[in-house]
Amino acid sequence: MLPAMTTLPSRAPTDLPEHVISALRKGSDELKLTAVARMERDLQWWRDLSSEDRSWLGLVAHEGINRFVAWMQLEDDAARPQDIFRVAPPELTRTISLQRTLQVVRLIAEVVEEHSQQHVAPDYRRDLYEAALIYSREVAFSAAGIYARAAESRGQWDARLEAAAIDAIVRGTSPAVMRSRVATVGWKGRNRTFVIVGPAPHQLTESTTAELREACLRATSDALVGIQGDRIIAVLGADENPSKIASLIEHHFGDGTIIIGPSVDDIVKAGTSARAAIAAHQVIRALSAPARIMQADDLLPERVLDGDQLARNTLIDEIYIPLVSAGPVLVETLDSYLGQGRSLEAAARDLYVHPNTVRYRLRRIAQVIGWDPTEAREGQILQIALTVGRLSGGTLPGTAAL
Repeated sequence: MLPAMTTLPSRAPTDLPEHVISALRKGSDELKLTAVARMERDLQWWRDLSSEDRSWLGLVAHEGINRFVAWMQLEDDAARPQDIFRVAPPELTRTISLQRTLQVVRLIAEVVEEHSQQHVAPDYRRDLYEAALIYSREVAFSAAGIYARAAESRGQWDARLEAAAIDAIVRGTSPAVMRSRVATVGWKGRNRTFVIVGPAPHQLTESTTAELREACLRATSDALVGIQGDRIIAVLGADENPSKIASLIEHHFGDGTIIIGPSVDDIVKAGTSARAAIAAHQVIRALSAPARIMQADDLLPERVLDGDQLARNTLIDEIYIPLVSAGPVLVETLDSYLGQGRSLEAAARDLYVHPNTVRYRLRRIAQVIGWDPTEAREGQILQIALTVGRLSGGTLPGTAAL
């Protein structure tokens, strides 16, 4: 590999006679026309560019030839290959890749070689071609640096846009604003949406955040990743099981529990999932041995005790109201079962029914609300739901507004 050069030599690499330089200078207009014609002929992607982008790239090619001729004439101000790209706007790096830019640089070197074959004496052709190679090499290095800086700048800007989108989701801005912000960072929005909140690694860098984002995009169709203090917030779009997706990306988080917010059917409702996950993450310390991955609704009792209104409304709307709507027998059975220390026989005696009747009613409760009273943790959640439901003062379905 040739060594990198930060600047070009102040003089041309060989002492070419004036008649060779003069021939090159007089043929510069022909070189420019030939270069554009060759791009149209040899570069398949050229025809797919907009007319504006083709015009800008043509100007870059012209400037490259102008500066090469000036450099061969020993003009010191030509020894800045990065200036070649100043004739085009920075946005050109978004539509024309580095690989394609290097193809143009290589093509111009070939055009100079062809020109030398036709207009330069045989004794000087190789020297002129070697000069073109040296200059094109430095232009290529400069192009790589420009693209690297542009990518870094875009990455920083995209990260700010992504952070603004996540902030809009968490804060619950208007649907129009939220859709606009997530669309800006490439959210397609064809799947259900849920939010994952987890601890950030101790050594958090841009590369670790990028790796998490890439892992999320491999597992889902949409992903927004942001850092808020010592926690990571990931907004994900996928129809797959959220727990399965969380297990695929959990090694990118720090030590501790990862919380999955409820799945919603639209990005504009993702604020509910985000706020539930954040609230659950804040109370995880209340558990003595929390699991690595948990659902936000697994911590509804702790969230209620911590003053989370969203958790209170969830218990009312998703447990208490459906249970009351199913009839007083189920409420009475659940109340008795929990009040009698979760004993079938004690509840049966209290209700003057057979234990099998209590068992049947408990199964019916699990079918109606999706929570099983016979499971210790779920029974605790149901008991809290009965309490907050009664304290709500007879809330009717749909009135426990978030």
